[in-house]
Amino acid sequence: MNEKGKGTPKENGVEFRVLVVDDEQLFCQAVGREIERLGILCDLAYTAADALRLAATNTYHLFLLDHKLPDDDGIRIIPMLLSRQVGATLVMMTAFETIPNAVAAIRQGAEDYLVKQTSMKPLLEKVKEVRDRLSAHGADGGWEEHNRSGLIGRSAAIQRAVAAIEKVAKSPDTTVLITGESGVGKEVAALHLHRMAAPEGSPFIPVDCVALPATLVESILFGHEKGAFTGADKATDGAFSKAGNGTVFLDEIGDMNLDLQGKLLRLLESRKFQRVGSVQQYPLKARIVAATHRDLGELVKEGKFRFDLYQRLSVFPIAIPPLRERREDILPLARHFIEFISQKLQRPVAPPAREVEEILQNYSYPGNVRELKNILERALVLAGNEPIGPQHLPERMMRVPAVPNVAGAETIGVPVDFIPGVDTLESLEKKMIVSALRRTKGVKSAAADILGISRFQLLRRIEKYGLNEPSEEQ
Repeated sequence: MNEKGKGTPKENGVEFRVLVVDDEQLFCQAVGREIERLGILCDLAYTAADALRLAATNTYHLFLLDHKLPDDDGIRIIPMLLSRQVGATLVMMTAFETIPNAVAAIRQGAEDYLVKQTSMKPLLEKVKEVRDRLSAHGADGGWEEHNRSGLIGRSAAIQRAVAAIEKVAKSPDTTVLITGESGVGKEVAALHLHRMAAPEGSPFIPVDCVALPATLVESILFGHEKGAFTGADKATDGAFSKAGNGTVFLDEIGDMNLDLQGKLLRLLESRKFQRVGSVQQYPLKARIVAATHRDLGELVKEGKFRFDLYQRLSVFPIAIPPLRERREDILPLARHFIEFISQKLQRPVAPPAREVEEILQNYSYPGNVRELKNILERALVLAGNEPIGPQHLPERMMRVPAVPNVAGAETIGVPVDFIPGVDTLESLEKKMIVSALRRTKGVKSAAADILGISRFQLLRRIEKYGLNEPSEEQ
């Protein structure tokens, strides 16, 4: 079900496209047929793994996601799907409506939660609503502004980053490495570079090196031939092929395994690649932009990252500063997010009280810009038609003290137990995870929200540091 639709709106030259994810194949196919009758492009996936693979190599504006999947929980993969398609809408589908599941889906980023019915009318009405909303925004509408929001700021630090992006945009073959803490807007910076440098309409393809198994990442990047591995029932292009003259964004490259690092190095040096299961060489036309929140230099010393790849990637490094180091950007970002979210909620929103602005200004944001946006979206939902008040903000914003940072050079508002005993970036990360788990009494999804990372990324780090229980680290 991938025939070209008619009369569908476009975003950066890409036609409006829907991915339906449901293990009930007959139902999934029936929904796909009805969507295509509307003249809308539609793809189908019957498992979570297939959905993540398609989302990593195609552009989707709407996900229709079943709650129960054979290989994963639909609610759990919501952040993974949305992280691959910034600005996309996700609607949860389920055979049985329960309030806890609906709340959980909304918290993970779903816009709506629909019960499967004999009539598909409500589901199709939702598809048309999202399509028409995107069409009304136009190419420079709300989705575009959301993608650019992380570059909003008047601080000298963010302006230096923007200036660096503008300089490297003029060198299309230069590999760029974007560094910064989780949630600072590394993907937004990569998108900004893509818009400035790539031909109009060319794809921007993000690939998360953490959220997928190494074997799946290799197939997503390079593509594969039919029969290359179990389940490879047809030849498939990878990100490097699909990107064309556009951009492939390798997020969290510090977590890529050493074998795949070697293949990436050969690609960067030869500008050629092979599909999995093939010996044929294909030319690389896309720009490679990598990003990490980790210190690759330290990983090189530990033998976890190749020195030659590190040198190749860091030809042009760009550092995105954490939000706590550019506090003058907090309120402009907050006002922008409030305006954007009010459009998403389709209702006017009153400006926050001065007291709320002071709380926003003084908080440390361990999850950075992403955490600020999540805080405001939650607050606006809770506030309804009222102005945002302190009661609509998370409790952690009211009780987090300001303490000296590791270097002792400035004050940052982070929980006190984030700091003692810190001598490396990894030890700081470990203590932040332990503290977040303590504060949430071991609830990992809530801890991931505090840290500004996905639940899957948190689980990977818990396994890495051996933090099976919060009490293991005192």
